[in-house]
Amino acid sequence: MGYALYRKDQVLWAAGTHEYRPMGVAAIAVTDLFRPRDFKPAIKAPREKEAEFLGFFASIVDLNYYLMRQRG
Repeated sequence: MGYALYRKDQVLWAAGTHEYRPMGVAAIAVTDLFRPRDFKPAIKAPREKEAEFLGFFASIVDLNYYLMRQRG
C-alpha cells in the first residue's frame, strides 16, 4: 500500500494504491483523520498544480500519525 497526500485550502486529499492498483482517493477536512472506507474510486484528486504535495506514506497509520504530529 502507499498513499500520496495533498492539501488544497482546508481539504486534505490522499490517493491510495494497493499492490500497484489504484484504490481511490479520499478527501477530508484538515481537522479529520483518514479511514479505509473514505477511499472511493469515483473521487478525483486535484491536479498537481492546484494542490500542495505533502508526501508519500506507507500506510494509513503513518499518514494519520503525520497529520496528528503536524497539529501539535
